[in-house]
Amino acid sequence: MTAIAPRFGPQLIRLLLVTAVLTVGLLGALAGTASAHAALTGSDPKDGAVVDVAPREVTLTFSEQIAMGDDSIRVLDPSSKRVDVAKMRDLSQGGTVRYAVGLKPGLPDGTYTVAWQAVSADSHPVSGAFTFSVGAPSATTATVPDQEAGGGLVGTLYDTVRYISYAGFILLVGGAAFVLACWQRGASVRPLQRLVVGGWVTLTAATLVLLLLRTPYTGSGKLGDMFDLGGLSDVLDTKTGAALVSRLLLLGAAALFIAVLFGAYAKRVTEAEAEVEAEVEAEAEAEMDGEGNAEAGKAKADLAFGLSLGGTVVAAGIAGTWALSEHASTGIQTGLAMPLDVLHLLAVAAWLGGLVSLLVALYRVPDIERAAVRRFSRIAFISVVVLAVTGVYQSWRQVGSWDAWTGTSYGQLLLVKIGLIAVLLGAAWFSRRWTGLLGEDAKTAETAEAGADAEAGVEAGVKVGVKAGVDVAEETAEEDVAEAGTAADPERAAQLARQRTALATARKKRDRDADTERSGLRRSVLIEACVALVVLAVTTALTGTEPGRTQEKEVSRTGTEAAAPAPARPVNLTEPFDTGGTKGKGTLRLTIDPARSGTNLMHVWIDGPDGKPMDVPEVKVAYTLKSQQIGPLPVVPERLAAGHWSAGNVQIPMPGDWHLQVTVRTSDIDQTTIEKNVKIG
Repeated sequence: MTAIAPRFGPQLIRLLLVTAVLTVGLLGALAGTASAHAALTGSDPKDGAVVDVAPREVTLTFSEQIAMGDDSIRVLDPSSKRVDVAKMRDLSQGGTVRYAVGLKPGLPDGTYTVAWQAVSADSHPVSGAFTFSVGAPSATTATVPDQEAGGGLVGTLYDTVRYISYAGFILLVGGAAFVLACWQRGASVRPLQRLVVGGWVTLTAATLVLLLLRTPYTGSGKLGDMFDLGGLSDVLDTKTGAALVSRLLLLGAAALFIAVLFGAYAKRVTEAEAEVEAEVEAEAEAEMDGEGNAEAGKAKADLAFGLSLGGTVVAAGIAGTWALSEHASTGIQTGLAMPLDVLHLLAVAAWLGGLVSLLVALYRVPDIERAAVRRFSRIAFISVVVLAVTGVYQSWRQVGSWDAWTGTSYGQLLLVKIGLIAVLLGAAWFSRRWTGLLGEDAKTAETAEAGADAEAGVEAGVKVGVKAGVDVAEETAEEDVAEAGTAADPERAAQLARQRTALATARKKRDRDADTERSGLRRSVLIEACVALVVLAVTTALTGTEPGRTQEKEVSRTGTEAAAPAPARPVNLTEPFDTGGTKGKGTLRLTIDPARSGTNLMHVWIDGPDGKPMDVPEVKVAYTLKSQQIGPLPVVPERLAAGHWSAGNVQIPMPGDWHLQVTVRTSDIDQTTIEKNVKIG
């Protein structure tokens, strides 16, 4: 077996540094923008409304199921004092998600601010605010947090720890799978033991930190609140809190698995190898040793089967804690999406975790067998197939439309991930090629060695016969002198030991430099591992990004994401039309002011071909937010004058890209519909 010593060239070191910088930069950029998954679709009173009498309560309607606490809705008067009373009430019914909070009686006139915060069904925090007025609008000093829920330092820290937890899971599961399925002797190899144990420690520590960070992440945004026992108690009652606690319990079972893998199992593998070597050296006792080896082999196989079965169950359980609390648990087809998400995570761990394990073995272990590399190559291929199948389904489920691939942050991140995986597969192709050359090299070496022995047998026998006596005598004399010298001089013994170590190291380096196939394999695997780091960062961002099915052409964020409102500015639309009848041609002019969520003023003008006002029997307007499946919401403007219609209380429930339809009828049978997308901030 060719010896392998660790060696990092300057190019590889630069590659690692660049990869680390890109990964940290990507995480920082994605963590810097935060918005929502659930959205406020309506309220009573409405945003910007002016009511004559103070309402008894404020109700809020959301686009999807959320979790709210008693203090999640706050109503502030113009002096920033709270005027909400009693506990929040859940008025949800059927598919409508609605909450209400009571107000103090006899509220004076003025402008009131409603601030709310909640946790989406996929575990991410959301927040917002709006105003309404009693009697007439007034100046207000009410302030709400300028930082969205899940943002700031706490949001960045939370997203970073989520990345670390995924990395720990991959090292733990992938490293253990590599040992059991590819290289059983690796159970007794210290670098691989450190890798798997390090993955367990990383995942356990990250899970504990995530559990503590949930309170400030979904609430106050203050890092000091992570040690609030009351907040921690509330977190444990949520779906995400239960998932994190379950993960900790499963990690306890994983600790037992690791102890057996690197304890009893490693001992069995070592004993079995020792017995096989003894059998080869003593063929005369083959019958007795064969019976002993059979028993030892059966015991090792039984233990390996038990570890494989138990480890798979534990790994699937840990993966399930993500599937039960993130994107797979919301949206459509959750019953199919969650088990496929578990399978997806296991395939990622087997591929990327095994890749890191192979990299460690190639650089730190001098005698990893070629067969182990070939076994991992087959497992990696199967993992890629599983990833492709589950990834295509999840992409269809989360993206939802072709436009969402480029028009939403989720689709854009997914395209980046696909590109990186293509690069990863390219590097994997080179790794498989080097692996194939390793196999060919082994066969060629065996054939050449057999041929050389046959052809040079006589000559070698003569030379060895002549030289053997001299060599044996010289070696015996040298050993006698060395033993005599070292017995009397311990320093001399230490010096000889250092010399032997230096000679062995030099021999290993010489063998390694002469093995171009293994050197190429090490480099290609290192490139795979570097690209995998960035893939993992993008995957972490995807798990915290609003799926494209629920948001189109909106601005992205990491952690969680929702529509980023555009600047509030009037919509001005001018479109020609032709109903096909007599005097059916003209020009439509439409304005929406201020074009933001809440109350808006709409004007519609109809001009004839000569540019003068054109009176028509009917004008109708409807608007739809397709990304949230809201609408069509009809508007019937009132005729103010010839060719001029207006609607003064157009309620737009939320910002986004709204699809506007304006129907113009010029006779009893002639009409046309003008369709246009407009941005509402």
